[in-house]
Amino acid sequence: MQTTPVERIEELTAKGLWGTDTLHGLLARQAASNPDRLAVADQPNRAELTADEPRRLTFAQLEQASDNLAAILLAQGIGAGDRVMVQLPNISELVVCYYAISKLGAVISPVPVQYGSHELSSLARVLRPQLMLGIASFRGADLAAQAAAALADVKVLALGRDLDMDSADQATLERFRAYRQAADDDANAIISVCWTSGTTGTPKGVPRSHNMWLATARTSADAGDYRDGDILLNPFPLVNMAAVGGFLYAAALLGCSLILHHPLDPPLFLRQLQDERANFTIAPPALLNQLAKNPQLWGQFDFSQLRALGSGSAPLSPEMIATFETEYGKPVINFYGSNEGISLFSTPATAREPEVRAAMFPRYGVAGMPFTGITQDTVRSKVIDPESGVDITTPGRPGELCFAGATVFDGYLEHSGEDVFTRDGYFRTGDLVEICGEPPHYYRIVGRCKDIINRGGMKISPSEIDTLLEGYPDLVEAAVCAYPDDKLGEKICACVVPSPGVQAPTLEALCDYLLQHGIAKFKLPERIEVMPALPRNPMNKVLRSALQEAVS
Repeated sequence: MQTTPVERIEELTAKGLWGTDTLHGLLARQAASNPDRLAVADQPNRAELTADEPRRLTFAQLEQASDNLAAILLAQGIGAGDRVMVQLPNISELVVCYYAISKLGAVISPVPVQYGSHELSSLARVLRPQLMLGIASFRGADLAAQAAAALADVKVLALGRDLDMDSADQATLERFRAYRQAADDDANAIISVCWTSGTTGTPKGVPRSHNMWLATARTSADAGDYRDGDILLNPFPLVNMAAVGGFLYAAALLGCSLILHHPLDPPLFLRQLQDERANFTIAPPALLNQLAKNPQLWGQFDFSQLRALGSGSAPLSPEMIATFETEYGKPVINFYGSNEGISLFSTPATAREPEVRAAMFPRYGVAGMPFTGITQDTVRSKVIDPESGVDITTPGRPGELCFAGATVFDGYLEHSGEDVFTRDGYFRTGDLVEICGEPPHYYRIVGRCKDIINRGGMKISPSEIDTLLEGYPDLVEAAVCAYPDDKLGEKICACVVPSPGVQAPTLEALCDYLLQHGIAKFKLPERIEVMPALPRNPMNKVLRSALQEAVS
């Protein structure tokens, strides 16, 4: 499967921004040069999550494990271009899946463990997978069985129960080796389809090639100052850009050890940070704020090997950044990215003052900027008027951030492409920014063109929930919107209009209804507001911004 036009491949290859490396090719290189170096390690509490003991694999062992799984998947009929949906927590098997599917030339589509039947069936209609891999036990839930019930036309296998990735027989391995000898590896082939919510309520698949991910990995590694053999602690699920580009591909590129963590457990996270002697990690703003306010807690651990930390998904606190740098001696990098390929970073080198780094990002790829390095050479960015499409170059005027370059995808899976790119090929991010700074070398995010709700870093389409609520008995109309929350950034409020003479539903009843329809728990409203009518525009569309103003 390839989505990139030949002209784009030739252009980026000629610039040295794309090449011939694949994910499994990088693994083979590390297994040959650093066979005994730790490649991936499970969280120490894995038994509490999956009832299995934690695993630690060297690069040589990871190479063998992914050979075994690839051979088994080949025997199941999976080959080049086939699509494999995977629903696993952040465990070593998920890493093995990425490499095994890469070796087959197939496409991995990782989905969050929080997704239920509603989300899985919606994604499968777009992806049309040949196979789904799940797990029999995650915190007591049989994710594979739940997926099988939701995906009647898709074969679902549970790792460890239906499929033992450590036990490929010799004949199966020989067939796989013959397959690999005949394979034509292509760095421009699509390796993954991750998912991002859209304003229409339909999940959007984001196909990305090895070269796209490697471009993201290089910019991320440069921002975080990754070095050969570093130890990276990853607390983010391997289903999106932050983890796949910033950790998985970067670790393969530089021979780094990938330490897994998730769901976030702050005491365990801090112990792993110390015990694994990690050189870099990334953490939510709320956790870093707590640590900045509690120097006694920070001082209980030995973080002497830690060079820097990353954060993002919400504006950072300048005071937190200053505390980490002046009192703890650890610089904080502000990351802003997306599955589609946004790659912006504020580092001590590009934004020295905490006040700037906390809320502003360099205008990478814009002519006349003072920035140098990998990201400046890799990406391009600009701001346009969302309605007219005219470029905005003056400070203080909000506009839509647009992004282009080697990190950016070609377009959504099975999508018309309407309004995704500008006429000159820039991805329209849907984020409102303004040019700012003295001099104006930065962007500040001021809002969103799209209505996506960002609940603790999980992007939620309100239209998807609206559609389900339309079926709730005795409601004239209903819609959800975001309201601010100190810890998660945003939470969800359900705004409902009951039928005349009917009592409004309780929040509990509304959530029970949504759960019965298979929605993931993290998408449930946490507040309900009863209204006489929903605000609408002349086109009869709900004015979500007016709802937000009413409930904030």
